[in-house]
Amino acid sequence: MSNIPETGRTPRVTIRLVAIQILVFSLMFTLGGRLWYLQIRNGEEYAEKAAGNHVQQVVQPAVRGAILDARGVPLADNETRLVVSASRTELMKMEDGGKAVLTRLADVLGMTYKEVSEKIRLCDAETPQPCWNGSPYQPIPITDEATTQQALQIRERAEDFPGITAEPTAVRRYPAPYGAHTAQVLGYLSPVTDEEIEKAKDSDSPLLSSDQIGRSGLERSYDAALRGDAGVTRYRVDNLGRVIGEAESDEGEPGSSLVTSIDARVQAVAEKELARAMKEARKVFDDNTGENYKADAGAVVVMESKTGRVVAMASLPDYDPNAWVGGISAKDYAELTGKKSNHPLLNRAIQGQAAPGSIFKVIPTAAAVKAGYEFDGRYNCSSSYSIGSQVFKNFESQNHGMIDLGRALEVSCDTVYYALAHQEWKKDGGANPKKNPKDWFYRMAHEFGLGETTGIDLPNEVAGRVPDRKWKQEYWEANKDSWCEYGKKDGDYVEKIAYENCLEGNKLRAGDSVNYSIGQGDTLVTPIQMAVIYGALSNGGTMYEPTVGKAVISPDGKRVKEIEPKKRGRLPIDRKTLRQMDKALEGVATRGTAAWRFADTGWPQDKIPMHAKTGTAEVHGKQTTSWFATYTEDYTIVMTISQGGTGSGASGPAVRNIYDALYGVDDEGRIHKDKALLPKPQKELPEINPDGTIEAQRQKGFTP
Repeated sequence: MSNIPETGRTPRVTIRLVAIQILVFSLMFTLGGRLWYLQIRNGEEYAEKAAGNHVQQVVQPAVRGAILDARGVPLADNETRLVVSASRTELMKMEDGGKAVLTRLADVLGMTYKEVSEKIRLCDAETPQPCWNGSPYQPIPITDEATTQQALQIRERAEDFPGITAEPTAVRRYPAPYGAHTAQVLGYLSPVTDEEIEKAKDSDSPLLSSDQIGRSGLERSYDAALRGDAGVTRYRVDNLGRVIGEAESDEGEPGSSLVTSIDARVQAVAEKELARAMKEARKVFDDNTGENYKADAGAVVVMESKTGRVVAMASLPDYDPNAWVGGISAKDYAELTGKKSNHPLLNRAIQGQAAPGSIFKVIPTAAAVKAGYEFDGRYNCSSSYSIGSQVFKNFESQNHGMIDLGRALEVSCDTVYYALAHQEWKKDGGANPKKNPKDWFYRMAHEFGLGETTGIDLPNEVAGRVPDRKWKQEYWEANKDSWCEYGKKDGDYVEKIAYENCLEGNKLRAGDSVNYSIGQGDTLVTPIQMAVIYGALSNGGTMYEPTVGKAVISPDGKRVKEIEPKKRGRLPIDRKTLRQMDKALEGVATRGTAAWRFADTGWPQDKIPMHAKTGTAEVHGKQTTSWFATYTEDYTIVMTISQGGTGSGASGPAVRNIYDALYGVDDEGRIHKDKALLPKPQKELPEINPDGTIEAQRQKGFTP
């Protein structure tokens, strides 16, 4: 009898069918469970996400906070203008890419199609200004100078201008009170980029596509506080883009205001005097080059000696920050960045590096005392100093005989410092140094804060350079190959130098040390670094981190965050040496190289003791750099002019005029306190009214 079932199927086939049935039921069960999970368990979450896909947001940009001087005068604030903007996203949806709309818009605005279209093209490595450097999804400003009639034409003929808006908008302005641009200190704004938005996404200060952010100066350093928080309203819309309800809103808050230590009146004087000094220097004939001095750039810093607060800071050439408002033109951009521009965006007070010349001599003076030389010792101020066959001359080959270090500062005797530096170089082993050389002259520069930034609250400060043994080695390793390729033993001056550097450019030679001792050679400093040093000499030895910001004040004026000066440390000299150096620097102003700018021209030395040091730095291939470093009990002023001539000759008159304005000194040396711009250092913040306005503006009726 057969065991085969009546169905005629084999047991193996039956097993397969059962397995398939189990698999199908399993898949159906899994699918059902997944549907339950999506629709029931997480249904609300996914419903919200789906709704989120149909949420549009409208951004109301925050009004940026003002930047005020120490008396409440606006250096940067806002004004309402009619801004015409274009939505690049909407224009790109059109068949002609929005050309017809932009052509009509150009006609209304009195511009060419080319000018309008360039405004909305996106910036990249190959696209020159003007172009849009912000997010392509936000309205792009075409002009912020539209007339009421132009705005009405655009709004009343909306069907002819799809994607175009004309709205009253708060626009940044830089009013230049008293004629003070304060350009490099304030900085400028430009649109945020997509990369910046992404980078700031998880930060305490996220960015929106409509934001303008600071690109330099105080606008950059205090951007987060000044920018405020934009208001955002989110609307639910259907698939056709129709609003079906309001999702949620985030209220905006205007930016906080920044009160600075800048005094706009002193700033105006500093800018004017620097410009005048450079203009006068160009009238002077340079015997060394056979032409007038070029005086192509300069900077000045006015600082409170006892706090490190910056009262004025000017840099030339400068620019008008208003040029960036609403998008910079191609012409203006070329003038600011082109090869012939001489870099007006550069803040030479913190970014301009140059050899300091004789204003550096306070450092080797302190180093000599540290190395064991008596301040009151006798040192030969000969007309020249020789090392082998090389002769290093004193300024104008003067011979002052045997003098002490104080007198060496007063008459700026180079040969005294040559001899001291050479002796120390030999003690340390010369070109083949001992295991742990003292290197007092170089170590002292570092301890005075050179070779590093001061920490000022402005971006992109540079550190300068102390050309010590470490730097020599690193510089040689980086440049050896090019020196060896270019250098020639019997070539011209530059080729010979390259040849010598190829062979032993890593060695600290005797000539390096003697040049360094008078602030020449490879030494580089900035005006702000020297202002910190001379400020410390004035206040008894405390070095401060210089500051421009004084306080951040909330929009309603109720919350004030004061920015306190920070101490960097102390000068590495004892009190006795500090007093001796202070007396010597007073001697510079009364009987030394700066006397003809102060004591000989009626400065009231008995009432306002003046201290000074002149500097004239030689630069290979250029005319000499003028330096003038000065201080009183209250203020420190340092000025420099590139290719400007001597320190007291080019910079001296301007520095004297700034002091006259500060203290109210007339041509006869009489002090008029009622005319003094700052009879005493600033201490109080301007009073903030409940409505957020500044009391100084209300009282004085200030109009930019």
